[in-house]
Amino acid sequence: MRKNNQYYIRRIHRFLGVFIGIQFLFWTVSGLYFSWTDIDEIHGDHFHQDHMMHMTASNLIDPAKLDSTLEISTLELRFVKHQPYYWVNGTQLFHAQTGEPKAEISEEDAKEIAKIYIKDDFGIQSAEYLTEAGSHHEYRGRPLPAWAIHFDHPEKLTAYIDAKSGNFERVRHRNWRWFDALWMFHTMDYAGRDNFNNLLLRGFSLFGLATIASGFTLFFLTIQKKKNT
Repeated sequence: MRKNNQYYIRRIHRFLGVFIGIQFLFWTVSGLYFSWTDIDEIHGDHFHQDHMMHMTASNLIDPAKLDSTLEISTLELRFVKHQPYYWVNGTQLFHAQTGEPKAEISEEDAKEIAKIYIKDDFGIQSAEYLTEAGSHHEYRGRPLPAWAIHFDHPEKLTAYIDAKSGNFERVRHRNWRWFDALWMFHTMDYAGRDNFNNLLLRGFSLFGLATIASGFTLFFLTIQKKKNT
């Protein structure tokens, strides 16, 4: 009976090992990468201009004078090309010193904003106007439409500018893309990459526990057999 138990447990262990072995490899490799990288560098913080975090403005007009027909529910002071603007109701920019409304951010505006926020004088290769970003796009989940400004840089540096508010949203580069791909394999969310509660991950986690349990069971059965002999 003991021999039969070992036989079936060994077969289960082998099957589970082959079935989840590749995923275990992805978990290990991605975990090693995450533990050996600086998350601030992955976010691209080393590309940002530090002085942009300390801008101030004066001689601002009263927001109530912007437009007599405008009902303001939310208001935020933002800087676009070093100029102060009111971002009103999450839809419209008004110059905070003149009250003039600003149209959507143009390509030239987006290029200037990107160069203001990015360190060093990298050349710009191209500009791309985005109206959609899929679940695997590196700009997923951010405001649209947006401008993607592609720099001439070894890490294929790309800055993303909100086309409505002029806000500098994100910077993406090669190491971030490696991180993002490995994150997808780590979470096993092949649809959107960021869902830790997906059924596939839960299932493989349970299979992993079963593999470990069968391995321990085989170990103790083998030890017990040796003692009996």
